[in-house]
Amino acid sequence: MADSDRSRSGAPKPVPLSSAPLDLPRRFDEVIEDLHVVRLPMVTRFRGITEREVALFSGPAGWAEFSPFVEYDTEEASRWLRASLEFSGLIPQPAALAEAVPSTDQGRGCAPVAVANGETVAVNGTLPACSPDQVESILSRYGCVGTVKAKVAEHGIDSLSDDLERLREFRRLFPDTTLRLDANAGYTPTEALAACEAFAEFDLQYFEQPVPAVEQLAELRGQLSRRGLPIVIAADESIRKAEDPLRVAELGAAEVIIVKVQPLGGIGAALDVISASGLPAVVSSALESSIGLAAGAALAALLPRTENSRRLLGDDPACGLGTVRLFADDVVDPNAGMRPVDGYVPVTRIAPDPDRLQALAVDPRRYDWWAERLQQCWSHLRLGSVQG
Repeated sequence: MADSDRSRSGAPKPVPLSSAPLDLPRRFDEVIEDLHVVRLPMVTRFRGITEREVALFSGPAGWAEFSPFVEYDTEEASRWLRASLEFSGLIPQPAALAEAVPSTDQGRGCAPVAVANGETVAVNGTLPACSPDQVESILSRYGCVGTVKAKVAEHGIDSLSDDLERLREFRRLFPDTTLRLDANAGYTPTEALAACEAFAEFDLQYFEQPVPAVEQLAELRGQLSRRGLPIVIAADESIRKAEDPLRVAELGAAEVIIVKVQPLGGIGAALDVISASGLPAVVSSALESSIGLAAGAALAALLPRTENSRRLLGDDPACGLGTVRLFADDVVDPNAGMRPVDGYVPVTRIAPDPDRLQALAVDPRRYDWWAERLQQCWSHLRLGSVQG
């Protein structure tokens, strides 16, 4: 596992999130004066939900999104807030970010426009758990894409027959499209090996997080090698939810890492993880609106291109940033958002449409819940209790 050997070269491990306190006032509303919380309906059930609530606010650099899933505790959700503060310019940004995407000319204004630098990044389509007769209609929302990521293991190994039926229909419709799978840690180690044997027929680019633990990923890679199954393993939850995201590289548990801006605490933290791991990376969304996806596109534009990344992912690796297609509505007009066009999204900053902010706004009770949650995370960051 030569890729993991590079991680043992003696380079110091960065801490993705500093434990030092951030220089913040006691309350977020002393600097965030335009907090909006919206509810975005989805076109199909995804990740067990049919709608997504997200909080939006602006800073000196432009608009940002704070959208940890509702079940996340304060410590985990605080990483998401740190990322939002970074992208909005309310805390220092990495120098590379300013080069990747410009700040909005309107600053804290709210106008339905996108400010882009002309660069684009490739994206994959996303195929959720669905019946085979829905495959074509769901993927048609993405237009022309060269790569699709299919979700599997919605009910663990019990979903295998349904997953195989759906993937065979996908291959019938799109025989030349690159296919990735994502199990969201839905299998036990024994189940994962059986699933890999079944999925080997589909010529996968990689299989994302089939089992929960890093050690289990490493063992699975060994078993696949011994059985001659050419399946590349990618790590997602083992990167963004682990106390030590670099352990994946140290144990040779994966050949590819999936990075997400908000869960890792920002673009700067994500770049640190990518650099220290020495592994090819794919940027993916956390089921965000166009404003949150803009941060992901900025990170994708900064990904290093190496011989190993080209071998595993090609010259123009598709990122998982086309997920706005899973929503029935967005906070911007489709022409100003992050909807893929011919398999690409812009590297851009986006301001929300005021009319959509109003139309999609949550009720006062939910707004208060999000405001209190943001304050808890704000205090967590201010006191310096977030560990990498």
